[in-house]
Amino acid sequence: MIRPGVLGALCLCAVFNTVDSGMLFPQESSSREVKELNGLWDFRADKSPNRNQGFERAWYKSRLAETGPVIDMPVPASYNDITQDPSLRDFTGWVWYEREVVVPARWVADEGTRVVLRVGSAHYYSIVWVNGVKVTEHEGGHLPFEAEIGSLIRKDPTTPCRITIAVNNTLTLKTLPPGTIQYMSDRTKYPDGFFVQNIYFDFFNYAGIHRPVLLYTTPKAYVDDITVVTDFLDNTGLVKYTVSVQGATTATLKVTLMDKDRHCVASSSDQSGVLKVVDVKLWWPYLMHENPGYLYSLEVRLMAADERSTQDVYTLPVGIRTVNVTSTQFLINNKPFYFHGVNKHEDSDIRGKGLDWPLIVKDFNLMKWLGANSFRTSHYPYAEEILQMCDRHGIVVIDECPGVGIKDIRSFGNASLTHHLAVMDELVRRDKNHPSVVMWSVANEPAAEMPPAEYYFKTLIKHTKGLDPTRPVTYITDSNYARDKGAPYVDVICVNSYFSWYHDPGHLEVIPIQLNTQFENWYGKYHKPIIQSEYGADAVPGLHSDPPMMFTEEYQNVVLQKYHDVFDQKRKQYVIGELIWNFADFMTAQGITRVVGNKKGVFTRQRQPKAAAFILKERYWRLANETGILPPWTKYPCSL
Repeated sequence: MIRPGVLGALCLCAVFNTVDSGMLFPQESSSREVKELNGLWDFRADKSPNRNQGFERAWYKSRLAETGPVIDMPVPASYNDITQDPSLRDFTGWVWYEREVVVPARWVADEGTRVVLRVGSAHYYSIVWVNGVKVTEHEGGHLPFEAEIGSLIRKDPTTPCRITIAVNNTLTLKTLPPGTIQYMSDRTKYPDGFFVQNIYFDFFNYAGIHRPVLLYTTPKAYVDDITVVTDFLDNTGLVKYTVSVQGATTATLKVTLMDKDRHCVASSSDQSGVLKVVDVKLWWPYLMHENPGYLYSLEVRLMAADERSTQDVYTLPVGIRTVNVTSTQFLINNKPFYFHGVNKHEDSDIRGKGLDWPLIVKDFNLMKWLGANSFRTSHYPYAEEILQMCDRHGIVVIDECPGVGIKDIRSFGNASLTHHLAVMDELVRRDKNHPSVVMWSVANEPAAEMPPAEYYFKTLIKHTKGLDPTRPVTYITDSNYARDKGAPYVDVICVNSYFSWYHDPGHLEVIPIQLNTQFENWYGKYHKPIIQSEYGADAVPGLHSDPPMMFTEEYQNVVLQKYHDVFDQKRKQYVIGELIWNFADFMTAQGITRVVGNKKGVFTRQRQPKAAAFILKERYWRLANETGILPPWTKYPCSL
């Protein structure tokens, strides 16, 4: 577990040159190389009573196998479902990963080459050592962190590079998401040292190294960050850009914007400026235009001092589009956009939240088959690779931070707010250039009625708008408009409601009345556009009943249809979207309200359709025909 004493001791250790400026996605180019470290790592859970043996005995100073028994563990993957050990599935505390890597000799020999170690994400607190030397630590899951390690691996070029990563999934009232540790002291009921991790969210607390670990190189003088903001006027596209350079006192650049055929459409030699694109091809959402997801390429070349050779090259995909919000509409490229999409989870059998390419491609095929044009990254940032897919295919994204389950008044304190602000800094820094990302979500269903909530969210939303003035900000509330403290500060109202499920269960007849009342109350109070950001009902696949009963596929169908009837009335006024909960069934903690997970998916966890998937498919394609411009190849739903 994370204990204050342990953290205090850890923070005294020296950190070796942590990279905390730009967070460009690693890519190969003529000046950069990437070495993936995915595969099998040595793994050991620290099952000592205080979960602190690994630090007390300094497991990072020698090979992990020398400290005790290790097992194979795939990276990326959650560790929970990999073994048959129930204690590991529900483990809370420190786990240790290790892998020895052979670094290419040219990387070691060339002192002009930076070597960076990058972890795509690990849950939730991570400490990294290279050859026994601490190089970085990171608080929070779902987002990447890096450290430059070149000088370390050059100390002894003949020694393999031994990477040790300790990861702790403990949640406290100051983490995102929050949680508490509860110790059970009654020895007539519980064994010595028994404790549970309490969570306030409805998905399984998967843990481990969830996204790729890799080494990548850059020259000593390198492109550290790029920021683009796009606009257009008539048929001229405008790309406002800023390039950040590290390792050089002065920067000589060549910036080239190329179309899909790699023809130059604009260029500059300035570190910041505006590129003008004649006859611009805008980035459009899927099913809104005959050519969705159009991407240009912004190539940045950092030139050496003599300006005759290239020092560093980085290419950033760029979609030219605008986003605006009125009191009744959401506009992309000045045209009304209606969200007909899904909520998702990074969740599947065996690998848990681990990045899995076959699953990603399958999910995109299913979303496009449904006619979905959007999704929300409920309830945390998804992998960068998923956002890149969204960019290419025109799938619109509401990008959400891990601010789910903020239910305790102590989670609204200054320490929690400081961490939440830092998480938004990291999220915006990572995802600011994705055209698919059209809105930031700073929390999901917080206890907004508590007195500190208004200051907390006012500060958080203002901060996020300051980081990115070009995108609207929201947080996800529930149907109780009267108690909300944050809604006055957001740009779009996102509402979750489960009428005839969590409220008035079994009474389908109340949905039209209560849903209409919800919309009228929210809009009447705030006069802002509304997205139904969650709605739905559990359905156990293959369970049937007529008349419909709860947990049957028929009941799920009727719930959707009754919601859809009200959506059709209100979308002509101020409702701008509907996101079903959920795309697919997903795992949760064990409990009497969950039968091996949450069954609100329109697909099973194995991605097979329930009856509701066909209801949704018919609706979304009808909406697309009403609101978009469908190309000929989408007359019938197709795959990627």
